[in-house]
Parts: sequence; C-alpha cells; structure tokens
Amino acid sequence: MNIGTTLMRNANRIPDKLAFKFGPKTYTYKEMNEYVNRLANGLLARGIDKGDKIGIMMKNSDLFVMAFYAIMKAGAVAVPINFRLTEREVEYILKDSDSVALFFDVDYADIIQKATENNDKLRLLIAKDHVLENQLTFEEVYSSNKDEPDVVVSERDDAEILYTSGTTGNPKGALFDHLRVLQVGMNVAITFQLNAEDNLLHLAPLFHSAQLNLFLISGTYVGATQVIHEEFNPIKVLETIEKEKITFFFGIPTMYNFLLQVPNKEDYDLSSIKRYGYGAAPMPTSLIEQTIKLFNNKQIYNLCGLTEAGPGGILLHPEDHEQYAGAGGRPILGTEVKVVDDDGNPIKPGEVGELLIRSDMVMKEYYKKPKETAETLRDGWLYTGDLATVNEVGIYTLVDRKKDMIITGGENVYSTEVEHILYRYPDVLEAAVIGVPDPTWGERVAAVVVPKEGRNIDYEDLRAFCREHLAGYKTPTIFFEEKLLPRNASGKVLKYKLREQALKMEPVLKHV
Repeated sequence: MNIGTTLMRNANRIPDKLAFKFGPKTYTYKEMNEYVNRLANGLLARGIDKGDKIGIMMKNSDLFVMAFYAIMKAGAVAVPINFRLTEREVEYILKDSDSVALFFDVDYADIIQKATENNDKLRLLIAKDHVLENQLTFEEVYSSNKDEPDVVVSERDDAEILYTSGTTGNPKGALFDHLRVLQVGMNVAITFQLNAEDNLLHLAPLFHSAQLNLFLISGTYVGATQVIHEEFNPIKVLETIEKEKITFFFGIPTMYNFLLQVPNKEDYDLSSIKRYGYGAAPMPTSLIEQTIKLFNNKQIYNLCGLTEAGPGGILLHPEDHEQYAGAGGRPILGTEVKVVDDDGNPIKPGEVGELLIRSDMVMKEYYKKPKETAETLRDGWLYTGDLATVNEVGIYTLVDRKKDMIITGGENVYSTEVEHILYRYPDVLEAAVIGVPDPTWGERVAAVVVPKEGRNIDYEDLRAFCREHLAGYKTPTIFFEEKLLPRNASGKVLKYKLREQALKMEPVLKHV
C-alpha cells in the first residue's frame, strides 16, 4: 500500500461519498480520485520521474489536496513549503530539496519569480492561473487519462520532505517514506476513532506536518468528509462547525484563544463535536478550561510531538486532563519515550532531561545532512531537543526547548511554567517568556505580553500576581508589551526573534 492507494480504494469502495468541501466546491471520492489521476498522468507526461521532488507552496484548498495526492501517485516526493516564507527562504528550500517542479498559489507569484531565478533544476511551475512566463495552469497539466498512473510505488519509496520550523537558522528537511506517513495516519484514526461518518475540519495549514500527516492522511484513509478552510477565521470556524456538523478538528492554542474572543460564541451550536485536539505549542490550563466550557465537551486531546517524529511523541487523553491539564501526556500508540540526562541516563521523576522518541514513524533522515542526522538519530532514538519531566505514573511534561531555557543566577527557569501563570491573569491574551542578557545574573527573566483588546495592563500588579505563584528567581523582572507574538507556521513562538527584539525594545516595566 502507498498513500495514493488510500484515495483510490475509497473511490472504488464508496465512490459517491462526499470526500472534500472547499467553499462552494464539493468532490465525491470518485471525482477527487479522477482529478488526481488526471493531474498525476499530466505530470508524468511532462517529464516528471519517480523520485523527483515537487514543491507545494499553497494555502489550504481543493487544489492543494489534488497536488499532494497526484505527487504521491506519480511516485514523486512532496515538498510542502510555508507560504509565509520570504524569497530567500523559499529559494533555499527549493534548492536544498532538489525540487524540479512547484505548485504555487498566484498570490505568491512575485516571490516565486525571484526565488527561482537562479534555479537550474526547477523546470515546471504550476498555478491555477497564468501569472508567470513559462508557467502552466492546472487545466493545462491535466491529462484526459483518468486511469491510475502506470507507476509502481512501494511503501518504502520516499514520499515527503517536511522542513522543520526553522526556529534557529535554516530549516532541515525531514525525509519520510510512504510507510512512515501511513502509520502516522492509521495511528491517528485508531486513537481518535475516526471513521467514514466523521466530518473533519482542516484549519491549520496543510503544508505543516500536523494537519497534513495527522489529519488529511487519516481522514482520507477512513473515507471521512473533509471540509477545508483556506485560512483561519474564528467566526467562520464556529459557523462551519454548526452548519457542517463537524465532529473533529485540530487547532493550535492561538486558534482556541481567538475562538474564545468571539463575543457571541455561545450562540453557536457546537454539539456535533465528538473530540477535538490541540498541539504545536503548550496550551495554558486556563485556556484549556475555557475551551472545555465553550464546547461543553471534555473530549479534548493534547498532541505533543515534532515534525521529525511524523509528527508524533506523546498524547494527553481526556481522562488525564482532569488531573494533568498542561502536561504533554503518555507515549502515543506504537511509540516509546524516555527522558535522559546529559550522559544518556534515565532521569528520576521530577528531574528535567531531554525527551527521546523511538517509533517506526520517525523520519528516515535529514535530507542530504548526514552530520545533523547522526546527531539527532542515535541508537534508534530521536533526540528531540525538548526538555521534559516525567512523574510517577508516566505522564511526560515538556518544560522548554534546550536552547530556550533561562539560567539566571545559576538557577534554571523553564519558560512554560512562567507562561502558564501569565495566562491566568485576566487581561493577558498571549505571553512569551525569554531570557535577556544581564551582567550580574547572566540572564534575566523577561515577559513579552499581548493584552486583550481594549484592556490596559497594570504591570506592577501583573508582576505581583506572578510573584504570588512563582519563586522570586522565576518571576519576570522585565515586561515588554506587543500587539502580537512572532510565530512560525505551526504556531510556535519564535523566541529567538523575541530575544533579538528585546535588545531594541523599551520595556514597560523593569525592576532592578
């Protein structure tokens, strides 16, 4: 089996079942499979060979789905690209991945033109409409042949190169074969009990591993109906849940936060939701509590993993939210997890060490980066770079990235713990904690705060609030106020950018 066959089998098994909805456009499984076959056969006719790398720089859409599955059926390798990247970053990924073709949205024509000027390998550009010279449209690439492409694709053939978040330096391409990706999708289907009666809502970008591998793959595998939103709009999300009777969706904590800011959110009928998940970044306990109240549903899951693991890692089930809200959870199905010290020895409960993951869903390697691969994959374990603790009953909790841990006066401060307290303050919409250089203490704990709309924060009071709940050395001594936090596509706050900005910003409060 390969990724493409999951679509084909449903086209044969449930041909008239509604498969995808994007705005007013709808596709049955038979219709989508035929479009995908025509596109895949068109790629092959235009010189695409098995194993060729093909970029996708598109927002969520029906055409994204077609492009992805056509690449799979042609035996090529998909390279999803964050559409928020700059010309330099896009140029880097296209060259680093050896991409020979690229699907893109017309909105990014200027970026694509500049990013591909000096790329001799890229020979095929495809978009919905004509916007660049020597570029084709989907309609021009479609073949009249609706049959399955004449390409033998093995489960061990390469399927994806997923570029990491790039929170520090250039991103690295995590390489996956079909089997690894399918195991991720089947794992999700089992864990969330997904089936053909489910209506899934795609909110997070499909170019990111979470929405792509966890939910597009699983939704297609089980034959569910999948509703696609091009971009996140909190009011539209609530309307869609009510209208389309959505049973499951996944979002990053920021999305849930904005849903909670909708003034008349209680007026929507959200009772169709059976389960819902969050991930990609820690979710404060206060936000979890408000979200459960909004949906009147305790079937909430924390998906805590990373791109290199499929994505995968640990999962906090609804029953564990009762006692351990804010924690990462237990190892997901088919996965082993442990936390070790700097010498590779397992830590004791309550201690902090690096989280390691082992499973058949972990990436094959970093594409063309043997040194980085050897540093990250050791003795069958994926070294995540995440700092974590584990308690006596096997619940793992992420406390920070290794590179983000703050050391002030010789004491370790984990930003997640401080951020959980900041989110409990009623006027705070978002917050991030970083370390800033200090000649006396090495680093100081600094908080970057985004107030709720129309609220003015008394930062002396906020600091006093933190001091009530945190040890003195953990309490922020510097506060900055911003209108928004810089994030990557997966919702993670770019703390290296905040550290750079902090050197130039004027604090709203600074205690000596």
